[in-house]
Amino acid sequence: MRVLLNGVGRIGKAILRITLANKVFDIVAINELNPNIESIAYSINYDSTYGAMNDKFVASGDCIENSTSKIAIFNHGSLQEINLQNIDIIIDASGSKVDIKALKQLPVKAIFLTHPNKDADINVILGVNEKSLNLNVHKVISTSSCNATALLPVLKLIDDHKTIACGDIVTIHPLLNHQRVLDSGCIGSQNRGVACNLEFGRSATQNIIPSQTTTIEACSYVMKSIHSKFISSSSLRVPTNTVGAISVTLFLKNPCTKEEIINLCQAYEKDQKFDILLNNHEPLVSSDFQAQRYTTIVDHRFTDVKAEKMLKLLIWYDNEWGYASKVADIVQKIFNIRRES
Repeated sequence: MRVLLNGVGRIGKAILRITLANKVFDIVAINELNPNIESIAYSINYDSTYGAMNDKFVASGDCIENSTSKIAIFNHGSLQEINLQNIDIIIDASGSKVDIKALKQLPVKAIFLTHPNKDADINVILGVNEKSLNLNVHKVISTSSCNATALLPVLKLIDDHKTIACGDIVTIHPLLNHQRVLDSGCIGSQNRGVACNLEFGRSATQNIIPSQTTTIEACSYVMKSIHSKFISSSSLRVPTNTVGAISVTLFLKNPCTKEEIINLCQAYEKDQKFDILLNNHEPLVSSDFQAQRYTTIVDHRFTDVKAEKMLKLLIWYDNEWGYASKVADIVQKIFNIRRES
């Protein structure tokens, strides 16, 4: 399984490090707009959040290599410009807007997008709909977002057993690269159709910044019954480097108790196939979940039920490492399907 990684930013680098550590598949090429190969090797070797690699890469001609891997480096503006003759799968971690029709013409078996996309052949979240994934039908596959990956498995679990009537979520999200260190002008986002976001032009290191979130919209691409008509959402950007939290309030159609919800979560953790849901009862803080591959960490110190039908939950997740681990798991699932066939 020969993989091309398109983009080696925060998510791309985490995917690369995870695959190198776990040997789940081979990333044989990276396409990166940065033309400086030494800079690419340096950015992979050293990370302010997750530390330095032991087996470091060095630039070698048009490649980077260490003791176990040699990875070709391309500098193309689009995937259509790349010779894909020896590539089986593309993981697009660039975050750029994509043309789905053009991607479907590429001579590879599958393209994975590390962002939600309603026009993809399928949006996949482990623990929700991975059984629907079919390479004979799905070529362009979205692995959704970090927030939706953390939230939707527990929403499905609750909805399956108690039926959600309505609710609200607030994501508490670490700062991102498109924000500003000091106050500046407004920030636009072509991918989200925002011409000028005034709040994101404010200092990300000095403020809690309120924002809208596309989390529930991303969930709706995976599970149609979960949508913004009955679950509202908002976001708070906070001055931390990684690990997010989601405060969840749900009104249920069927009565429940706190103990019943905890038992549901514990049974899920015990029986799950992938590392998705983890139950926490310890007095932990956000940094304690850094580099955690489980993506739906339910903190039962804050699980509560009022009037039998109002449920409160707090969910932790590493928005970089945790999410990247699930991308790798989904690609590995495809590898297993092909190997078994």
